[in-house]
Amino acid sequence: MRLLKFYFLLITIVISCKFHDKNKAQGLNNQSNEYDFTIAFGSCNNQVLKNNLWDDIEKNNPDVWIWGGDIIYSDTEDMAYMKKNYQTQKNNPDYKKFIENIPVLGTWDDHDYGLNDGGKEYIKKAEAQQLLLDFLDVSKNDIRRKREGVYYSKNFKTDKGIIKIIVLDTRYFRTALTPDTETKKRYKSNPYGQGTILGLEQWKWLENELNTSNATFNIIVSSIQFLSSEHGFETWGTMPHEVDKLEQILKTSKAKNTIILSGDRHISELSKKNVEGLNYPLIDFTSSGLTHSYSSFKSEPNKYRVDTVVSEKSFGILQFNFENNTVLMEMKGDNNNTYYNYKITY
Repeated sequence: MRLLKFYFLLITIVISCKFHDKNKAQGLNNQSNEYDFTIAFGSCNNQVLKNNLWDDIEKNNPDVWIWGGDIIYSDTEDMAYMKKNYQTQKNNPDYKKFIENIPVLGTWDDHDYGLNDGGKEYIKKAEAQQLLLDFLDVSKNDIRRKREGVYYSKNFKTDKGIIKIIVLDTRYFRTALTPDTETKKRYKSNPYGQGTILGLEQWKWLENELNTSNATFNIIVSSIQFLSSEHGFETWGTMPHEVDKLEQILKTSKAKNTIILSGDRHISELSKKNVEGLNYPLIDFTSSGLTHSYSSFKSEPNKYRVDTVVSEKSFGILQFNFENNTVLMEMKGDNNNTYYNYKITY
């Protein structure tokens, strides 16, 4: 009888240890259980450079991965060459393993669009759109296959609330920027009212998406930065009337707790603006880049910056708690090292 009890106890211990090890391997700890939904995102991924971050991103147990642009670097009008570059990324063993059980959404920026700092003038944009959708495994009957632009939205429903992810296209319709010939900056602001970032149809779509949203949190994915506009590179600030337009829609729409995600810059930073008439602070979370970064970064102006700039290769994590209405935002790197975190209650 004693021997039987001993074996029973031994089996119980073994099962318990295996369960503990499994939870440890999956990263299921008290901290992660505090949150109901996790987004991982990043940008600026050169397909011929080593990306050491896929295993680290996976440790955070994301419910979705979002490409924020520059999935590959393929500035070209040769679609066979672009297709080959997408295939190189898709066949990467670490990436293939990473996406086995994780939904993937994404948009493009200029280098996977096909033209550095490019907009509507790029002559191969329609063909490039289909290659991006192929890479993202978008079905042939998806609306993005039939309309111009890769903008898209998807609701992720949990037992406690809804996360709505709105993916913008800041390339396909964007009109020309104004070169800055007076300073060392690359671009200056267009005259107020001149030019568009999103184009007429995408603006109508976006306004409807926000007006009809019943999500607890709304996430807008913009490849270029929305709030930071003093650096002189590509930003929504080159067309300030477009910035005003989105802020006005956010104020008048029913969309709650909207956060903007951006990339492009090869640095990571958090920008926050208190928009008059908006009952929560507007945050633009920039995460860039995955395979290369502005490691020699010293400084640049950004009146909306929160705390610091991370110039190491990194990815972004957002963890949502519906009960407390909180979001934990983290900039993380190799070995799952946390460079910066910021928690906000809405």
